[in-house]
Amino acid sequence: MTDINETDVTETDIAAQLAKLGDLRAAIGQAIVGQEAVVEQLLIALIAGGHCLMEGVPGLGKTLLVRSLGEALELDFRRVQFTPDLMPSDILGTELLEEDHGTGKRHFRFQQGPIFTNLLLADELNRTPPKTQAALLEAMQERTVSYGGTTYTLPDPFFVLATQNPIEQAGTYPLPEAQLDRFLLHVRVDYPTEAEERAIIAQTTGSRTATVPRVLNADDVLVLRRWVRDVHLSEDLLDWITRIVRASRPGEGMPDAIRNYVRWGAGPRAGQSLVLAAKARALLQGRLAATRDDILALAAPVLRHRLILSFAAEAEGISPDQVVSRLVGAVRGPGA
Repeated sequence: MTDINETDVTETDIAAQLAKLGDLRAAIGQAIVGQEAVVEQLLIALIAGGHCLMEGVPGLGKTLLVRSLGEALELDFRRVQFTPDLMPSDILGTELLEEDHGTGKRHFRFQQGPIFTNLLLADELNRTPPKTQAALLEAMQERTVSYGGTTYTLPDPFFVLATQNPIEQAGTYPLPEAQLDRFLLHVRVDYPTEAEERAIIAQTTGSRTATVPRVLNADDVLVLRRWVRDVHLSEDLLDWITRIVRASRPGEGMPDAIRNYVRWGAGPRAGQSLVLAAKARALLQGRLAATRDDILALAAPVLRHRLILSFAAEAEGISPDQVVSRLVGAVRGPGA
């Protein structure tokens, strides 16, 4: 299978692949209680070919979520705990000097680092110095690692889920705005409801452990990534996305509702991300056309980390999500 629009892809093929997406969500639900919106956004980023920045306090199951995703997809999973003394070579890899016992000759061999995997959990990314952050984010963008004059290609699919703790700022290195822009989505993980928390406690303190069935493989993910780009997005919706992104920038017709709260707006990559995320959400829900609801659902995850708020917003307690809500509400869209 290749693209949706190609003749060798039948309706049966499409229906079967879309059914697997539903099975994938159910499989992750075997181990993860609740957090439906988080799981959906994670899967959207995965099949859209982007990366996720996840923010939430410790103990909310972020590592378990990524590991469960890897098990359901038959993908390799690795976790790296970022610390202040972590070096770029600890992530990318390093060269080792080896000796051939037969000839006595010595040579260098590149030892691949943990970044050579399909799913990488970069835990507490903001605890490591900027040079290590930059090394990871460059590899995320280029999907290659260059060392000793040689370029090594990362596995495909390659998906990074980076986390940061929102309640501890001492000893951290906040990601620069230019690097935050490399993440397709900024996903917020909230505390579970009372019923969900009770279910979590019961599930994790008994003798039975949840097993995650295998639903998709790497080839299926690559097919879905190609299909996402073939999902239809109307010209009206494309115009609306463009106007939303441009209206977030001071001096470009910014709405009065947010004029005093935004110091720097979103760049063109925000529009690209919102289009791909909306298409991926449509495909994830079994549709071959994106709608206005897809854009409304993903505007905050796409834009919240791409806006730099002013001092006035901080002084008045205005959050990025509130700014995005006002922005989207002020830019009239199709059917509004």
